[in-house]
Amino acid sequence: MAAGCVIGVDLGGTKMLAGVVDRDLQVHHRAIRRSREERDPERLLDSLVDVVDEAREAAGGAVDAVGFGIPSLVDMDRGVAVSTVHLPLRDVPFRDVMAERLGVPVAVDNDANAAMVAEHRHGAAVGSTTAALLTLGTGIGGGIVADGRVVRGAFGGAGEWGHMVIQADGPLCTCGNRGCLEMLVSGTALGRAAQQVAVELPDSGFGRALRAGRDITGMLATELAHDGDPIAREVVASIGHYLGVGIGNVVNILNPEVVVVGGGVIAAGELLLAPARAVVSERALAPSRNQVRIVPTRFGDASGMIGAAILAMDLADAS
Repeated sequence: MAAGCVIGVDLGGTKMLAGVVDRDLQVHHRAIRRSREERDPERLLDSLVDVVDEAREAAGGAVDAVGFGIPSLVDMDRGVAVSTVHLPLRDVPFRDVMAERLGVPVAVDNDANAAMVAEHRHGAAVGSTTAALLTLGTGIGGGIVADGRVVRGAFGGAGEWGHMVIQADGPLCTCGNRGCLEMLVSGTALGRAAQQVAVELPDSGFGRALRAGRDITGMLATELAHDGDPIAREVVASIGHYLGVGIGNVVNILNPEVVVVGGGVIAAGELLLAPARAVVSERALAPSRNQVRIVPTRFGDASGMIGAAILAMDLADAS
């Protein structure tokens, strides 16, 4: 094991992923736990300790620091998880609690901000001064770079693209609002659209999968779309359309050089991004729409984990 390793942890609404990462950003070991069923904050913190300990044991027990990307508004000065939509984290002194329990320095940031750090420093947004990121998973996270720096906002809540309303009377979101982007574009939304098709069109690929006892998920939709299933491709393209509406708003607001799209849904690749680019070209203002690049993350759905590891390296270097 190379010296100077850290652990990066990406906590999502469905799973938590920990990785032992070296200074070349090579991931040596990974550990995964589910997070969706953890409705109690103490149990969630216990699971995070377990997943870090598993990764640390695989690394031989010695790491310089641990970084966490969590789906929460984070008070960066105090290291407090202020609030989150998908998990039971509210006013939790996350940084201090985890540092005490793990016995190593701990860094914490919003999960999408962590992914933005990874992609801006070493990934698809390298060299840009203004960039945006959307992570499409259980929900949608967002990151912003302006003047070459990650923007967190006055109180840590900048870049919440997932709760940008794009359908005023749209479906009810877990945040309590209606028509939020994540209700129409996230991995959860993709799975929900696939389930609807499975019921309404029993002879479709989704319908046959349902009869065969398979779970109808966003991952299945992506799999069938890549296999050429025309209805699955329509479902993914519909998600891409709404993604384009959201990105068009981001382009008009920020005028970024690049918009990076990550999270599990990006596994659909160009089947998702091509329809999104087409909508942006129609809806965003010129010349921004002609200049912006809309690209997948370099690190795939590991951007959050890699970014959390980079934050841990920054902390270790400053100590």
